[in-house]
Amino acid sequence: MLLTCPDGGVLGLDEQIPQDDLYRLRHSTAHLLAQAVGELFPGVKYAIGPPIEDGFYYDFDLPRPLSEEDFPAIEARMHEIARRDLPIVREEMDRATARAFCERNNQPYKVELIDDLPEDTVISFYRQGDWSDLCRGPHVPSTGYLKHFKLLSTAGAYWRGDEKNRMLTRVYGTAWFTQEELEDYLRRLEEARARDHRKLGKELGLFVFAPEQVGSGIPLFLPKGEMVRHLMESYVREVQTRYGYQHVWTGHLVREDLYKRSGHYDNYRDAMFPPMQDVDAGITYRLKPMNCPSHMTLYNLSGLKSYRDLPLRYAEFATLYRYEKSGELSGLTRVRALTQDDCHIFCTEAQIESEFGLALRLIQEVLQRYGFTDYRVRLSLRDDNPDSKFVRDDEKWAKAEQALRNALDANGVEYFEARGEAAFYGPKADFLTRDALGREWQISTIQVDFIQPARLGCKYIDEHGQEQTPVVLHRAVTGTTERFLGVLIEQYAGAFPFWLAPVQCVLIPIADRHHAYAHQVAAHLQGAGFRCEVDGRNEKMGKRIRDAELQKVPVMLIMGDRDVENQTVSVRRRGEGDLGAKTLAEVVALFTQWRDA
Repeated sequence: MLLTCPDGGVLGLDEQIPQDDLYRLRHSTAHLLAQAVGELFPGVKYAIGPPIEDGFYYDFDLPRPLSEEDFPAIEARMHEIARRDLPIVREEMDRATARAFCERNNQPYKVELIDDLPEDTVISFYRQGDWSDLCRGPHVPSTGYLKHFKLLSTAGAYWRGDEKNRMLTRVYGTAWFTQEELEDYLRRLEEARARDHRKLGKELGLFVFAPEQVGSGIPLFLPKGEMVRHLMESYVREVQTRYGYQHVWTGHLVREDLYKRSGHYDNYRDAMFPPMQDVDAGITYRLKPMNCPSHMTLYNLSGLKSYRDLPLRYAEFATLYRYEKSGELSGLTRVRALTQDDCHIFCTEAQIESEFGLALRLIQEVLQRYGFTDYRVRLSLRDDNPDSKFVRDDEKWAKAEQALRNALDANGVEYFEARGEAAFYGPKADFLTRDALGREWQISTIQVDFIQPARLGCKYIDEHGQEQTPVVLHRAVTGTTERFLGVLIEQYAGAFPFWLAPVQCVLIPIADRHHAYAHQVAAHLQGAGFRCEVDGRNEKMGKRIRDAELQKVPVMLIMGDRDVENQTVSVRRRGEGDLGAKTLAEVVALFTQWRDA
Protein backbone atom coordinates (compact mmCIF):
# COMPACT_ATOMS: atom_id res chain seq x y z
CA MET A 1 0.00 0.00 0.00
CA LEU A 2 1.28 3.45 -0.87
CA LEU A 3 -0.01 6.77 0.43
CA THR A 4 -0.69 9.02 -2.54
CA CYS A 5 -0.54 12.76 -2.96
CA PRO A 6 -3.64 14.62 -4.18
CA ASP A 7 -2.22 14.45 -7.73
CA GLY A 8 -1.83 10.67 -7.50
CA GLY A 9 1.95 10.61 -7.09
CA VAL A 10 3.68 8.66 -4.33
CA LEU A 11 4.78 10.68 -1.31
CA GLY A 12 8.43 10.85 -0.43
CA LEU A 13 9.38 10.44 3.23
CA ASP A 14 10.16 14.15 3.64
CA GLU A 15 6.85 15.26 2.13
CA GLN A 16 3.95 16.25 4.37
CA ILE A 17 1.09 13.79 4.82
CA PRO A 18 -2.22 15.41 3.75
CA GLN A 19 -4.36 16.54 6.70
CA ASP A 20 -7.22 14.22 5.74
CA ASP A 21 -4.89 11.29 6.45
CA LEU A 22 -4.75 11.98 10.19
CA TYR A 23 -6.69 8.74 10.66
CA ARG A 24 -3.89 6.79 8.98
CA LEU A 25 -1.24 8.53 11.03
CA ARG A 26 -2.94 7.64 14.33
CA HIS A 27 -3.81 4.13 13.22
CA SER A 28 -0.17 3.54 12.34
CA THR A 29 0.99 5.05 15.66
CA ALA A 30 -1.24 2.55 17.47
CA HIS A 31 0.66 -0.21 15.65
CA LEU A 32 3.95 1.48 16.54
CA LEU A 33 2.89 1.36 20.20
CA ALA A 34 1.96 -2.31 19.92
CA GLN A 35 5.29 -3.24 18.34
CA ALA A 36 7.20 -1.35 21.04
CA VAL A 37 5.22 -3.05 23.82
CA GLY A 38 5.86 -6.42 22.17
CA GLU A 39 9.62 -5.81 22.06
CA LEU A 40 9.73 -4.67 25.70
CA PHE A 41 7.26 -7.21 27.12
CA PRO A 42 7.70 -10.61 25.46
CA GLY A 43 4.60 -12.77 25.64
CA VAL A 44 2.14 -9.90 25.26
CA LYS A 45 -1.20 -10.80 23.69
CA TYR A 46 -2.69 -8.16 21.39
CA ALA A 47 -6.36 -7.23 21.27
CA ILE A 48 -7.38 -4.15 19.24
CA GLY A 49 -5.84 -0.73 18.58
CA PRO A 50 -8.01 1.77 16.72
CA PRO A 51 -7.60 5.49 16.08
CA ILE A 52 -10.06 7.64 18.05
CA GLU A 53 -10.85 11.34 18.26
CA ASP A 54 -7.58 13.19 18.99
CA GLY A 55 -5.54 10.00 19.27
CA PHE A 56 -5.52 6.23 19.50
CA TYR A 57 -5.41 3.36 21.96
CA TYR A 58 -4.32 -0.27 22.07
CA ASP A 59 -5.56 -3.04 24.38
CA PHE A 60 -3.03 -5.55 25.71
CA ASP A 61 -3.06 -8.72 27.76
CA LEU A 62 0.31 -8.43 29.54
CA PRO A 63 2.41 -10.49 31.92
CA ARG A 64 2.11 -7.54 34.33
CA PRO A 65 -0.01 -4.37 34.36
CA LEU A 66 1.42 -1.26 32.73
CA SER A 67 1.51 2.12 34.44
CA GLU A 68 2.47 5.61 33.33
CA GLU A 69 5.90 4.96 34.84
CA ASP A 70 6.47 2.62 31.89
CA PHE A 71 5.71 5.32 29.31
CA PRO A 72 9.23 6.82 28.95
CA ALA A 73 10.71 3.44 28.05
CA ILE A 74 7.83 2.62 25.67
CA GLU A 75 7.99 6.02 23.97
CA ALA A 76 11.76 5.70 23.59
CA ARG A 77 11.32 2.33 21.88
CA MET A 78 8.56 3.78 19.66
CA HIS A 79 10.90 6.56 18.50
CA GLU A 80 13.66 4.03 17.90
CA ILE A 81 11.33 1.89 15.72
CA ALA A 82 10.21 5.02 13.88
CA ARG A 83 13.83 5.86 13.10
CA ARG A 84 14.26 2.41 11.55
CA ASP A 85 11.85 3.64 8.84
CA LEU A 86 10.34 0.18 8.44
CA PRO A 87 8.06 -0.16 5.41
CA ILE A 88 4.44 -0.88 6.42
CA VAL A 89 3.32 -3.60 4.04
CA ARG A 90 -0.16 -5.09 3.55
CA GLU A 91 -0.31 -8.90 3.33
CA GLU A 92 -3.47 -10.91 2.62
CA MET A 93 -4.06 -14.48 3.84
CA ASP A 94 -6.81 -17.03 3.53
CA ARG A 95 -8.73 -17.78 6.72
CA ALA A 96 -6.91 -21.00 7.58
CA THR A 97 -3.45 -19.48 7.07
CA ALA A 98 -4.37 -16.36 9.06
CA ARG A 99 -5.77 -18.43 11.91
CA ALA A 100 -2.74 -20.71 12.01
CA PHE A 101 -0.41 -17.70 11.98
CA CYS A 102 -2.13 -16.16 15.02
CA GLU A 103 -2.28 -19.46 16.89
CA ARG A 104 1.42 -20.06 16.23
CA ASN A 105 2.21 -16.63 17.72
CA ASN A 106 -0.05 -17.20 20.74
CA GLN A 107 -2.55 -14.47 19.84
CA PRO A 108 -5.95 -15.83 20.97
CA TYR A 109 -7.77 -12.50 20.66
CA LYS A 110 -6.80 -12.26 17.00
CA VAL A 111 -7.98 -15.85 16.45
CA GLU A 112 -11.35 -14.92 17.94
CA LEU A 113 -11.60 -11.88 15.68
CA ILE A 114 -10.81 -14.00 12.62
CA ASP A 115 -13.43 -16.57 13.59
CA ASP A 116 -16.06 -13.84 13.82
CA LEU A 117 -15.32 -12.32 10.40
CA PRO A 118 -17.89 -13.00 7.64
CA GLU A 119 -16.85 -15.75 5.24
CA ASP A 120 -16.35 -13.36 2.32
CA THR A 121 -14.04 -10.98 4.25
CA VAL A 122 -10.59 -10.35 2.83
CA ILE A 123 -8.25 -11.01 5.77
CA SER A 124 -5.26 -8.71 5.82
CA PHE A 125 -2.24 -8.12 8.05
CA TYR A 126 0.10 -5.15 8.10
CA ARG A 127 3.78 -5.95 8.62
CA GLN A 128 6.52 -3.56 9.72
CA GLY A 129 9.88 -5.31 10.02
CA ASP A 130 9.39 -8.64 11.76
CA TRP A 131 6.20 -7.49 13.53
CA SER A 132 2.77 -8.04 12.03
CA ASP A 133 -0.82 -7.35 13.10
CA LEU A 134 -4.26 -8.40 11.88
CA CYS A 135 -5.70 -5.20 10.46
CA ARG A 136 -7.81 -3.88 7.57
CA GLY A 137 -5.81 -0.61 7.43
CA PRO A 138 -5.15 1.94 6.12
CA HIS A 139 -1.66 3.02 7.22
CA VAL A 140 1.16 5.38 6.32
CA PRO A 141 3.91 3.96 4.08
CA SER A 142 6.54 3.47 6.79
CA THR A 143 7.29 4.00 10.46
CA GLY A 144 9.49 6.97 9.50
CA TYR A 145 6.38 9.11 9.17
CA LEU A 146 5.58 8.70 12.87
CA LYS A 147 7.39 11.44 14.78
CA HIS A 148 5.05 13.54 16.92
CA PHE A 149 3.23 11.41 19.48
CA LYS A 150 2.73 11.09 23.22
CA LEU A 151 1.36 8.35 25.48
CA LEU A 152 -1.27 9.76 27.82
CA SER A 153 -2.83 7.26 30.21
CA THR A 154 -3.76 3.68 30.98
CA ALA A 155 -7.13 2.18 31.85
CA GLY A 156 -8.74 -1.19 32.34
CA ALA A 157 -10.91 -2.42 29.48
CA TYR A 158 -12.89 -5.64 29.26
CA TRP A 159 -12.31 -7.61 26.09
CA ARG A 160 -15.11 -6.60 23.72
CA GLY A 161 -16.64 -4.44 26.44
CA ASP A 162 -18.12 -7.46 28.22
CA GLU A 163 -17.69 -7.58 32.00
CA LYS A 164 -17.65 -11.38 31.78
CA ASN A 165 -14.45 -11.28 29.72
CA ARG A 166 -10.88 -10.73 30.80
CA MET A 167 -9.77 -7.26 31.88
CA LEU A 168 -7.11 -5.89 29.52
CA THR A 169 -4.74 -2.95 29.83
CA ARG A 170 -5.65 -0.08 27.53
CA VAL A 171 -2.96 2.47 26.68
CA TYR A 172 -4.13 5.81 25.27
CA GLY A 173 -1.98 8.12 23.17
CA THR A 174 -2.14 11.00 20.74
CA ALA A 175 -0.35 11.67 17.44
CA TRP A 176 -0.13 14.74 15.20
CA PHE A 177 1.53 15.90 12.01
CA THR A 178 3.75 18.51 13.66
CA GLN A 179 5.38 19.14 17.03
CA GLU A 180 3.47 22.43 17.26
CA GLU A 181 0.14 20.60 16.90
CA LEU A 182 1.18 18.07 19.52
CA GLU A 183 2.23 20.75 22.01
CA ASP A 184 -0.97 22.73 21.39
CA TYR A 185 -3.04 19.62 22.06
CA LEU A 186 -1.12 18.83 25.25
CA ARG A 187 -1.74 22.41 26.45
CA ARG A 188 -5.45 21.98 25.78
CA LEU A 189 -5.36 18.65 27.60
CA GLU A 190 -3.77 20.30 30.62
CA GLU A 191 -6.50 22.96 30.58
CA ALA A 192 -9.10 20.19 30.39
CA ARG A 193 -7.57 18.54 33.46
CA ALA A 194 -7.81 21.84 35.33
CA ARG A 195 -11.47 22.07 34.31
CA ASP A 196 -12.27 18.40 35.03
CA HIS A 197 -15.74 18.41 36.57
CA ARG A 198 -14.84 15.52 38.86
CA LYS A 199 -11.99 17.53 40.38
CA LEU A 200 -13.93 20.81 40.53
CA GLY A 201 -17.09 19.12 41.79
CA LYS A 202 -15.19 17.94 44.85
CA GLU A 203 -13.31 21.22 45.40
CA LEU A 204 -16.48 23.31 45.09
CA GLY A 205 -18.57 21.01 47.28
CA LEU A 206 -21.06 20.10 44.54
CA PHE A 207 -21.23 16.30 44.49
CA VAL A 208 -19.54 13.11 45.62
CA PHE A 209 -19.61 9.43 44.73
CA ALA A 210 -19.75 6.64 47.30
CA PRO A 211 -19.36 3.39 45.32
CA GLU A 212 -18.60 1.28 48.38
CA GLN A 213 -21.56 2.59 50.38
CA VAL A 214 -24.20 3.61 47.80
CA GLY A 215 -23.06 2.15 44.48
CA SER A 216 -21.10 2.96 41.34
CA GLY A 217 -22.46 5.55 38.96
CA ILE A 218 -24.86 7.11 41.49
CA PRO A 219 -23.92 10.74 42.20
CA LEU A 220 -24.77 12.25 45.59
CA PHE A 221 -25.35 15.99 45.48
CA LEU A 222 -24.29 18.24 48.34
CA PRO A 223 -26.34 21.38 49.12
CA LYS A 224 -24.50 23.57 46.61
CA GLY A 225 -24.78 20.93 43.90
CA GLU A 226 -28.47 20.41 44.58
CA MET A 227 -28.99 24.17 44.35
CA VAL A 228 -27.40 24.21 40.87
CA ARG A 229 -29.58 21.25 39.82
CA HIS A 230 -32.65 23.06 41.13
CA LEU A 231 -31.75 26.24 39.25
CA MET A 232 -31.11 24.34 36.02
CA GLU A 233 -34.36 22.41 36.17
CA SER A 234 -36.40 25.44 37.31
CA TYR A 235 -35.08 27.46 34.38
CA VAL A 236 -35.95 24.81 31.78
CA ARG A 237 -39.32 24.20 33.46
CA GLU A 238 -40.13 27.93 33.23
CA VAL A 239 -39.12 28.08 29.56
CA GLN A 240 -41.10 24.93 28.71
CA THR A 241 -44.20 26.27 30.46
CA ARG A 242 -43.88 29.47 28.44
CA TYR A 243 -43.71 27.38 25.25
CA GLY A 244 -46.91 25.49 26.09
CA TYR A 245 -45.56 22.30 27.66
CA GLN A 246 -47.40 20.56 30.50
CA HIS A 247 -45.33 18.90 33.22
CA VAL A 248 -46.20 15.40 34.42
CA TRP A 249 -44.66 12.77 36.66
CA THR A 250 -44.70 9.02 36.02
CA GLY A 251 -42.70 7.41 38.86
CA HIS A 252 -39.70 5.12 39.00
CA LEU A 253 -41.08 1.61 38.42
CA VAL A 254 -42.81 0.24 35.33
CA ARG A 255 -44.20 -3.18 34.51
CA GLU A 256 -41.84 -5.05 32.23
CA ASP A 257 -44.70 -5.90 29.85
CA LEU A 258 -44.97 -2.26 28.80
CA TYR A 259 -41.38 -2.29 27.53
CA LYS A 260 -42.06 -5.51 25.62
CA ARG A 261 -44.95 -3.81 23.85
CA SER A 262 -42.99 -0.63 23.07
CA GLY A 263 -39.92 -2.50 21.77
CA HIS A 264 -37.52 -1.24 24.44
CA TYR A 265 -37.24 -4.68 26.05
CA ASP A 266 -35.79 -6.22 22.90
CA ASN A 267 -33.48 -3.28 22.19
CA TYR A 268 -32.41 -2.07 25.65
CA ARG A 269 -32.80 -5.06 27.95
CA ASP A 270 -29.05 -5.21 28.58
CA ALA A 271 -29.08 -1.57 29.71
CA MET A 272 -31.89 -2.17 32.21
CA PHE A 273 -31.38 -3.09 35.85
CA PRO A 274 -32.46 -6.65 36.73
CA PRO A 275 -36.19 -7.30 37.08
CA MET A 276 -38.02 -7.06 40.40
CA GLN A 277 -40.80 -9.51 41.19
CA ASP A 278 -44.08 -8.83 42.92
CA VAL A 279 -44.54 -12.46 43.86
CA ASP A 280 -48.09 -12.09 45.22
CA ALA A 281 -49.39 -10.36 42.11
CA GLY A 282 -47.17 -12.25 39.65
CA ILE A 283 -45.92 -8.99 38.12
CA THR A 284 -42.39 -8.19 36.96
CA TYR A 285 -41.21 -4.59 37.33
CA ARG A 286 -38.22 -2.67 36.00
CA LEU A 287 -36.59 0.49 37.21
CA LYS A 288 -37.60 3.02 34.55
CA PRO A 289 -34.81 3.54 31.97
CA MET A 290 -36.84 5.85 29.69
CA ASN A 291 -40.06 7.88 29.78
CA CYS A 292 -41.73 7.45 26.40
CA PRO A 293 -43.88 4.35 27.13
CA SER A 294 -45.07 5.92 30.39
CA HIS A 295 -46.01 9.18 28.66
CA MET A 296 -47.90 7.30 25.94
CA THR A 297 -49.74 5.38 28.63
CA LEU A 298 -50.64 8.67 30.31
CA TYR A 299 -51.89 9.96 26.95
CA ASN A 300 -54.11 6.91 26.55
CA LEU A 301 -55.53 7.05 30.09
CA SER A 302 -56.41 10.74 30.01
CA GLY A 303 -59.28 10.26 27.58
CA LEU A 304 -59.72 9.90 23.84
CA LYS A 305 -58.36 12.97 22.10
CA SER A 306 -59.76 15.02 19.26
CA TYR A 307 -57.54 16.59 16.62
CA ARG A 308 -58.46 19.85 18.34
CA ASP A 309 -56.58 18.65 21.47
CA LEU A 310 -53.36 18.29 19.53
CA PRO A 311 -50.55 19.07 19.83
CA LEU A 312 -50.26 17.81 23.40
CA ARG A 313 -46.86 18.32 25.01
CA TYR A 314 -45.90 16.27 28.08
CA ALA A 315 -42.66 17.17 29.85
CA GLU A 316 -41.05 15.51 32.85
CA PHE A 317 -37.88 15.76 34.92
CA ALA A 318 -37.62 12.05 35.59
CA THR A 319 -34.83 10.14 37.27
CA LEU A 320 -34.06 7.13 35.10
CA TYR A 321 -31.89 4.10 35.81
CA ARG A 322 -29.60 2.48 33.27
CA TYR A 323 -27.16 -0.33 33.90
CA GLU A 324 -24.09 1.22 32.31
CA LYS A 325 -21.02 -1.02 32.38
CA SER A 326 -18.68 -0.13 35.23
CA GLY A 327 -15.80 0.54 32.84
CA GLU A 328 -17.90 3.13 30.98
CA LEU A 329 -18.90 5.18 34.04
CA SER A 330 -17.30 8.62 34.06
CA GLY A 331 -18.11 11.24 36.67
CA LEU A 332 -21.41 12.96 35.91
CA THR A 333 -21.16 12.43 32.15
CA ARG A 334 -21.89 8.67 32.35
CA VAL A 335 -23.95 7.59 35.36
CA ARG A 336 -26.49 4.94 36.28
CA ALA A 337 -29.02 7.31 37.88
CA LEU A 338 -29.79 10.18 35.51
CA THR A 339 -32.42 12.91 35.45
CA GLN A 340 -33.74 13.67 32.00
CA ASP A 341 -35.56 16.81 30.86
CA ASP A 342 -37.73 14.68 28.66
CA CYS A 343 -40.72 15.68 26.55
CA HIS A 344 -43.12 13.88 24.23
CA ILE A 345 -45.23 15.87 21.79
CA PHE A 346 -48.34 14.15 20.44
CA CYS A 347 -49.34 15.75 17.15
CA THR A 348 -50.75 15.14 13.69
CA GLU A 349 -48.51 14.63 10.68
CA ALA A 350 -49.42 18.12 9.49
CA GLN A 351 -48.16 19.59 12.77
CA ILE A 352 -44.67 18.03 12.67
CA GLU A 353 -42.96 21.01 11.03
CA SER A 354 -44.50 23.62 13.33
CA GLU A 355 -43.82 21.55 16.45
CA PHE A 356 -40.26 20.91 15.37
CA GLY A 357 -39.85 24.67 14.88
CA LEU A 358 -41.23 25.37 18.36
CA ALA A 359 -38.89 22.80 19.93
CA LEU A 360 -36.00 24.21 17.91
CA ARG A 361 -36.60 27.75 19.19
CA LEU A 362 -36.83 26.45 22.75
CA ILE A 363 -33.54 24.59 22.40
CA GLN A 364 -31.83 27.62 20.86
CA GLU A 365 -33.04 29.86 23.68
CA VAL A 366 -31.80 27.49 26.38
CA LEU A 367 -28.41 26.85 24.77
CA GLN A 368 -27.94 30.60 24.29
CA ARG A 369 -28.64 31.18 27.99
CA TYR A 370 -25.90 28.70 28.91
CA GLY A 371 -23.44 30.25 26.48
CA PHE A 372 -23.45 27.48 23.86
CA THR A 373 -23.60 29.18 20.47
CA ASP A 374 -21.27 26.93 18.47
CA TYR A 375 -23.26 23.85 17.55
CA ARG A 376 -24.20 21.77 14.54
CA VAL A 377 -27.07 19.41 13.81
CA ARG A 378 -26.71 15.73 12.92
CA LEU A 379 -29.54 13.98 11.10
CA SER A 380 -29.28 10.51 12.63
CA LEU A 381 -30.70 7.83 10.35
CA ARG A 382 -31.01 4.05 10.43
CA ASP A 383 -28.61 1.86 8.48
CA ASP A 384 -29.47 -0.76 5.86
CA ASN A 385 -28.35 -3.78 7.87
CA PRO A 386 -31.36 -6.09 8.27
CA ASP A 387 -29.90 -7.42 11.53
CA SER A 388 -29.54 -4.00 13.18
CA LYS A 389 -31.66 -2.73 16.08
CA PHE A 390 -34.06 -0.65 13.98
CA VAL A 391 -37.73 -1.61 13.73
CA ARG A 392 -38.44 -3.06 10.29
CA ASP A 393 -41.24 -0.89 8.97
CA ASP A 394 -39.98 0.78 5.81
CA GLU A 395 -43.14 2.78 5.19
CA LYS A 396 -43.15 4.41 8.63
CA TRP A 397 -39.38 5.02 8.51
CA ALA A 398 -39.67 6.69 5.12
CA LYS A 399 -42.44 8.96 6.39
CA ALA A 400 -40.51 9.82 9.56
CA GLU A 401 -37.26 10.58 7.72
CA GLN A 402 -39.02 12.72 5.13
CA ALA A 403 -40.97 14.57 7.82
CA LEU A 404 -37.78 15.31 9.75
CA ARG A 405 -35.94 16.49 6.63
CA ASN A 406 -38.87 18.74 5.76
CA ALA A 407 -38.92 20.17 9.28
CA LEU A 408 -35.17 20.86 9.21
CA ASP A 409 -35.41 22.50 5.79
CA ALA A 410 -38.52 24.51 6.68
CA ASN A 411 -36.74 25.94 9.72
CA GLY A 412 -33.55 26.73 7.82
CA VAL A 413 -31.40 24.25 9.75
CA GLU A 414 -28.17 23.08 8.14
CA TYR A 415 -27.33 19.48 9.00
CA PHE A 416 -25.17 16.51 8.11
CA GLU A 417 -26.28 12.88 7.94
CA ALA A 418 -25.08 9.93 10.00
CA ARG A 419 -26.26 6.42 9.18
CA GLY A 420 -26.81 4.01 12.04
CA GLU A 421 -27.24 6.73 14.71
CA ALA A 422 -31.07 6.78 14.82
CA ALA A 423 -33.18 5.56 17.73
CA PHE A 424 -34.60 2.09 17.13
CA TYR A 425 -38.03 3.64 16.48
CA GLY A 426 -37.17 6.68 14.37
CA PRO A 427 -34.72 9.28 13.02
CA LYS A 428 -33.28 12.08 15.17
CA ALA A 429 -31.98 15.61 14.87
CA ASP A 430 -29.14 15.69 17.39
CA PHE A 431 -27.55 18.96 18.49
CA LEU A 432 -23.78 18.72 18.90
CA THR A 433 -22.29 21.70 20.70
CA ARG A 434 -18.69 22.74 21.36
CA ASP A 435 -17.53 23.85 24.78
CA ALA A 436 -14.84 26.37 25.74
CA LEU A 437 -12.11 23.82 24.92
CA GLY A 438 -13.54 22.99 21.51
CA ARG A 439 -14.79 19.54 22.57
CA GLU A 440 -18.05 18.38 21.03
CA TRP A 441 -20.97 17.10 23.12
CA GLN A 442 -24.35 15.78 22.07
CA ILE A 443 -26.81 17.80 24.16
CA SER A 444 -30.28 18.29 22.69
CA THR A 445 -32.33 16.01 20.46
CA ILE A 446 -35.62 16.03 18.54
CA GLN A 447 -36.85 12.64 17.30
CA VAL A 448 -39.75 11.68 15.02
CA ASP A 449 -41.60 8.49 15.99
CA PHE A 450 -44.31 6.78 13.93
CA ILE A 451 -43.62 3.38 15.54
CA GLN A 452 -44.22 3.46 19.29
CA PRO A 453 -47.56 5.33 19.34
CA ALA A 454 -48.98 2.66 17.02
CA ARG A 455 -47.56 -0.17 19.15
CA LEU A 456 -49.02 1.29 22.33
CA GLY A 457 -52.42 2.08 20.88
CA CYS A 458 -52.35 5.89 20.95
CA LYS A 459 -55.35 7.34 19.08
CA TYR A 460 -57.14 10.57 18.28
CA ILE A 461 -60.26 11.42 16.28
CA ASP A 462 -59.57 13.44 13.16
CA GLU A 463 -61.77 16.14 11.60
CA HIS A 464 -63.69 13.45 9.67
CA GLY A 465 -64.53 11.48 12.80
CA GLN A 466 -62.00 8.75 12.01
CA GLU A 467 -59.52 7.21 14.44
CA GLN A 468 -55.90 8.08 13.68
CA THR A 469 -52.54 7.40 15.32
CA PRO A 470 -50.67 10.51 16.44
CA VAL A 471 -47.03 11.12 15.64
CA VAL A 472 -44.79 11.53 18.70
CA LEU A 473 -41.83 13.89 18.77
CA HIS A 474 -39.33 12.95 21.47
CA ARG A 475 -37.44 16.03 22.66
CA ALA A 476 -34.76 16.76 25.25
CA VAL A 477 -33.18 20.18 25.73
CA THR A 478 -30.23 19.63 28.06
CA GLY A 479 -30.37 15.84 27.84
CA THR A 480 -29.71 14.76 31.39
CA THR A 481 -29.21 17.10 34.32
CA GLU A 482 -26.15 15.22 35.54
CA ARG A 483 -24.34 15.09 32.22
CA PHE A 484 -25.18 18.67 31.33
CA LEU A 485 -24.01 19.84 34.75
CA GLY A 486 -20.70 18.03 34.19
CA VAL A 487 -20.35 19.80 30.83
CA LEU A 488 -21.27 23.16 32.41
CA ILE A 489 -18.70 22.81 35.19
CA GLU A 490 -15.99 22.31 32.57
CA GLN A 491 -17.43 24.98 30.26
CA TYR A 492 -17.28 27.58 33.05
CA ALA A 493 -14.22 26.06 34.80
CA GLY A 494 -16.45 25.99 37.90
CA ALA A 495 -17.05 29.76 37.75
CA PHE A 496 -20.82 29.70 37.19
CA PRO A 497 -22.52 32.83 35.88
CA PHE A 498 -24.25 34.91 38.53
CA TRP A 499 -27.74 33.53 37.87
CA LEU A 500 -26.57 29.91 38.21
CA ALA A 501 -24.03 30.20 41.06
CA PRO A 502 -25.11 28.22 44.14
CA VAL A 503 -23.78 31.06 46.34
CA GLN A 504 -24.05 34.39 44.56
CA CYS A 505 -22.25 36.49 47.16
CA VAL A 506 -20.19 36.10 50.31
CA LEU A 507 -20.36 38.85 52.92
CA ILE A 508 -17.06 39.41 54.76
CA PRO A 509 -17.20 41.55 57.93
CA ILE A 510 -13.76 42.99 58.68
CA ALA A 511 -14.05 42.67 62.47
CA ASP A 512 -16.37 41.11 65.02
CA ARG A 513 -18.19 44.41 65.54
CA HIS A 514 -19.32 44.30 61.89
CA HIS A 515 -20.97 40.85 62.13
CA ALA A 516 -24.43 42.13 63.05
CA TYR A 517 -24.45 44.50 60.09
CA ALA A 518 -23.27 41.70 57.75
CA HIS A 519 -26.18 39.48 58.81
CA GLN A 520 -28.56 42.42 58.40
CA VAL A 521 -27.34 42.96 54.83
CA ALA A 522 -27.54 39.22 54.10
CA ALA A 523 -31.13 39.09 55.31
CA HIS A 524 -32.02 42.04 53.08
CA LEU A 525 -30.47 40.41 50.01
CA GLN A 526 -32.00 37.02 50.75
CA GLY A 527 -35.37 38.72 51.05
CA ALA A 528 -34.79 40.15 47.58
CA GLY A 529 -34.23 36.60 46.26
CA PHE A 530 -30.44 36.34 46.23
CA ARG A 531 -28.27 33.54 47.65
CA CYS A 532 -25.81 34.88 50.22
CA GLU A 533 -23.54 33.59 52.96
CA VAL A 534 -21.73 35.44 55.76
CA ASP A 535 -18.11 34.40 56.33
CA GLY A 536 -17.59 35.41 59.93
CA ARG A 537 -14.77 32.95 60.64
CA ASN A 538 -11.96 33.99 62.95
CA GLU A 539 -9.56 34.23 59.99
CA LYS A 540 -7.71 37.15 58.44
CA MET A 541 -9.72 39.02 55.84
CA GLY A 542 -7.16 38.16 53.14
CA LYS A 543 -7.66 34.44 53.71
CA ARG A 544 -11.43 34.75 53.61
CA ILE A 545 -11.19 36.68 50.34
CA ARG A 546 -8.88 34.03 48.86
CA ASP A 547 -11.22 31.26 49.99
CA ALA A 548 -14.17 32.98 48.31
CA GLU A 549 -12.09 33.30 45.14
CA LEU A 550 -11.16 29.61 45.26
CA GLN A 551 -14.85 28.77 45.64
CA LYS A 552 -15.43 30.92 42.53
CA VAL A 553 -18.15 33.01 44.23
CA PRO A 554 -19.28 35.74 41.80
CA VAL A 555 -19.42 38.61 44.31
CA MET A 556 -17.87 39.54 47.66
CA LEU A 557 -19.34 42.25 49.87
CA ILE A 558 -16.84 43.59 52.39
CA MET A 559 -17.87 45.86 55.27
CA GLY A 560 -16.08 47.87 57.94
CA ASP A 561 -16.71 50.87 60.16
CA ARG A 562 -17.38 53.31 57.33
CA ASP A 563 -19.84 50.91 55.69
CA VAL A 564 -21.77 50.44 58.91
CA GLU A 565 -21.88 54.20 59.39
CA ASN A 566 -22.96 54.94 55.79
CA GLN A 567 -25.13 51.83 55.36
CA THR A 568 -23.03 50.69 52.38
CA VAL A 569 -20.91 47.70 51.37
CA SER A 570 -17.70 47.46 49.34
CA VAL A 571 -18.38 45.37 46.23
CA ARG A 572 -15.79 43.06 44.62
CA ARG A 573 -16.94 41.19 41.50
CA ARG A 574 -15.17 38.12 40.14
CA GLY A 575 -13.15 39.10 37.11
CA GLU A 576 -13.63 42.83 37.64
CA GLY A 577 -12.18 43.52 41.08
CA ASP A 578 -13.23 46.35 43.40
CA LEU A 579 -16.36 48.21 42.27
CA GLY A 580 -16.37 50.59 45.25
CA ALA A 581 -18.90 51.29 47.98
CA LYS A 582 -22.58 50.79 47.12
CA THR A 583 -25.81 51.31 49.00
CA LEU A 584 -28.06 48.29 49.50
CA ALA A 585 -30.47 49.62 46.89
CA GLU A 586 -27.60 49.89 44.41
CA VAL A 587 -26.44 46.36 45.25
CA VAL A 588 -29.93 44.94 44.68
CA ALA A 589 -30.12 46.80 41.35
CA LEU A 590 -26.72 45.41 40.29
CA PHE A 591 -27.61 41.88 41.37
CA THR A 592 -30.89 42.04 39.47
CA GLN A 593 -29.07 43.26 36.36
CA TRP A 594 -26.48 40.47 36.58
CA ARG A 595 -29.09 37.80 37.28
CA ASP A 596 -31.24 38.75 34.31
CA ALA A 597 -28.38 39.37 31.86
